[in-house]
Amino acid sequence: MNIQSLGVLFDLDGVLVDSTPAVARCWSRWSQLHGFNSEDVVRRAHGRPSMVTLRELLPDADYEAENRQMERWEIEDTDGVVPLPGVLRLLQSIPADRWAIVTSCTRPLAEVRIRVAGLPWPRQLVTSADVQRFKPDPDPYVKGAELLKFAPTDCLVVEDAPAGIRAGRSSGASVLAVRTTEADSLLAAAGANWIVNDLASVHLLPLADADHLAFSLATESPTL
Repeated sequence: MNIQSLGVLFDLDGVLVDSTPAVARCWSRWSQLHGFNSEDVVRRAHGRPSMVTLRELLPDADYEAENRQMERWEIEDTDGVVPLPGVLRLLQSIPADRWAIVTSCTRPLAEVRIRVAGLPWPRQLVTSADVQRFKPDPDPYVKGAELLKFAPTDCLVVEDAPAGIRAGRSSGASVLAVRTTEADSLLAAAGANWIVNDLASVHLLPLADADHLAFSLATESPTL
């Protein structure tokens, strides 16, 4: 199957970078301090800014201080943070002005993970500080498309988390999901148009129409 878009908006964690062990370690550490079930907290936190999860779980606490502590832990814990399969090849094949990273991380944390994983540095990076509303609201992907100077409807969003998929779809973009962290049933229920194993299954194709990017999907599962 082939798909086309003008630009590509990539989530970071779970799409470009494998940070799941580090994220789980940090949230498990926090959960133990505050008496929460770590598995439940890790799942709740996936794909969303830390501040959102902290406000939900500790509404009466100093969640600003808690968020600063979480950011420090995550910045310090880079063990096992590596690029996921196919990522370096794909990013190097797409023109630099046609892709952006749209993440729920803070900018300092995103920059650490991009650097540690050895990713090409994005010309455009949207983080939690750049929008008022976070995934699953569409604002992050609307902002990413705006930075690329495209309409969201002309962009392909690449996600691994249901909250991010919903954000992409509600922005008007098509969404390619990777099954790096969630089951197909959850990705499809969130609205993913296609599901692939990881970005090793995605290849940029030459196209006569120079305005568009064309991608071939291997081992794809169309959902809609």
